[in-house]
Amino acid sequence: MLRFDDLSLRRGTRLVLSGATFTIFRGEKVGITGANGAGKSSLLALIRGELQPEAGTFEMPPGLAIAHVAQELDPSDERAIEHVLDGDAELRAIERAIETAEGEPGARIAALHARYEAAGAYTARSRAARLMRGLGFTTADEARPVRAFSGGWRVRLNLARALMCRSDLLLLDEPTNHLDLDAILWLEQWLRDYRGTLLLIAHDREFLDAIADRIVHLERGSARAYRGNYSAFEEQRAALLAGEAALFARQQREIAHMRSFIDRFRAQASKARQAQSRLKALERLEIIAPAHVDAPLEIAFQPTEKLPRPLLALDRQSVGYGDREVLREVTLTLSPGDRIALLGRNGAGKSTCMKLLAGELSATAGTRTEARDLALGYFAQHQIEQLQPEESPLQALHRLSAARAARATEQELRDYLATFGFRAERVFEPVAPLSGGEKSRLVLALIAYGCPNLLLLDEPTNHLDLDMRRALAVALQDYAGAVVLVSHDRHLLKTFADELYVVAEGRVAPFGGDLDDYAKSLAESQRGARESEPVRCGAEPGSADTRRERKRQEAEQRNRLSPLRAAVAGAERELDRLHGAMAALQAALAAPELYRPEAKERLQELLARQRKLVRETTAAEGTWLECSERLEAAMPSAGDAVSTDRPLRAR
Repeated sequence: MLRFDDLSLRRGTRLVLSGATFTIFRGEKVGITGANGAGKSSLLALIRGELQPEAGTFEMPPGLAIAHVAQELDPSDERAIEHVLDGDAELRAIERAIETAEGEPGARIAALHARYEAAGAYTARSRAARLMRGLGFTTADEARPVRAFSGGWRVRLNLARALMCRSDLLLLDEPTNHLDLDAILWLEQWLRDYRGTLLLIAHDREFLDAIADRIVHLERGSARAYRGNYSAFEEQRAALLAGEAALFARQQREIAHMRSFIDRFRAQASKARQAQSRLKALERLEIIAPAHVDAPLEIAFQPTEKLPRPLLALDRQSVGYGDREVLREVTLTLSPGDRIALLGRNGAGKSTCMKLLAGELSATAGTRTEARDLALGYFAQHQIEQLQPEESPLQALHRLSAARAARATEQELRDYLATFGFRAERVFEPVAPLSGGEKSRLVLALIAYGCPNLLLLDEPTNHLDLDMRRALAVALQDYAGAVVLVSHDRHLLKTFADELYVVAEGRVAPFGGDLDDYAKSLAESQRGARESEPVRCGAEPGSADTRRERKRQEAEQRNRLSPLRAAVAGAERELDRLHGAMAALQAALAAPELYRPEAKERLQELLARQRKLVRETTAAEGTWLECSERLEAAMPSAGDAVSTDRPLRAR
């Protein structure tokens, strides 16, 4: 039992919680929700002992085995599966004790081996391998050193390590951020089966609905506990807000607006399974609207007045990097009103497809036909990185307004930014110190201001809280242009997409079912893979000659791949160095005093260094990609092993 009594919690100089009182009981699965900055991560830091209460008390039973996902993982030569096994601290402690006790009386060794067996030692490696497989790693990845994985895959390793721990209490802070839909569905099932107490921070309502049996919602410095999953929380909160007259009136306007859109959509919806699933999701959106009427975000995407048909057509286009073809014969026609979602595992080529649509990659074959009045709005991670750190949101919008020769007053620009959550003095603050969610919001605001008639959104919900995700889902309903979306947020996919396309094995093909059908097909393929390629532990079957021949072939493969792996590892180390330098530079740019007039020379120096680092990182990315392609070509069965998710790489 975890007891929070009249708790006040400070993070830095800011009081994030005040007078919070609630209790979490053994075995509960609790979702922690609230806007960015509400204190969710601070609450988990308190439980881990990293923060102390400003006032009030926090109590939990002594001796609880607590597991959480470390945010950092130093590059090392330790094999990936050994890093995951380290999560079982009890097992590792017994192993060390056995090593120390070698040569001691047999009774002690026997007792240790009995404990070793009772701790599940002989199935531990199999358990670790299954965890890794569920999170997207291949059999070949088990033996790769930790340093060979990029940042996102190291987070997955840390997640597998946390799940490996036989814990009483599991703390997870946005565990789905670096996962594709396949891995999210697997993790969802694993957490449903988890027998301990779970505290989960997530901005994915479908994930919370499937797992949580209680919600603790943080807002305005307070905490309130609700029974049931996230949908039940929304219903209870809607009833509470309806008691306030002004909010009740706004609820009715929101409901009327959604009902009007749903009626229009129902009249024109096709009989396709995904379109019908979207209709059901929209009806759900109408029901939950009253629970969010006090949310400050009301964003909108206004397309240009010109909506040519079609907007963009690709005919049998192929694309890749260097000599490596990633996608072939992509055929896709986009017209106003289209709502398309791209599905597929990480590394399959979804982002490559988006870059092809955006014109950022040149096709090696096929034709591209653009409407004369095509106006593209493209959201991707590198758009966030290309924000000018010294600019304020208002300055960035001023610059865009001037480039479009738009005659907008400062007040009009400030009113526009307010709809994306930038109010009062926030519009004058530099971009550098903004959180990841705030930067994503700003990029969306700049894209929307350009009045595109084709929106390409590649993982736009990363770092966005639940209110902003809902605002985005609602904004896309009334948008008259075409949208292509890559996202692992199932609620957004269900409320948005009329058509699903799967990116796999170099192809982009329509999927005939809905998102639930896609989840079932993934489960069936994973089940088939487990049956055809069981996780190996212990000795392999076969004759001695067969085993010798296999070992000889493996040795030859290691010798052939060793220099290629070394080249990839060297490129990874250089990228780690550059990213570390960039992180330190961004921290320096976040200092408020840097933007005072007397610090102008220092600011210019740091910005020049940043531009140099961006150039060096781009070159290093190219080197990494070239080395990875050579390794992947030499090891075709382990193509996934070099599929990483650094921000500028093809996923």
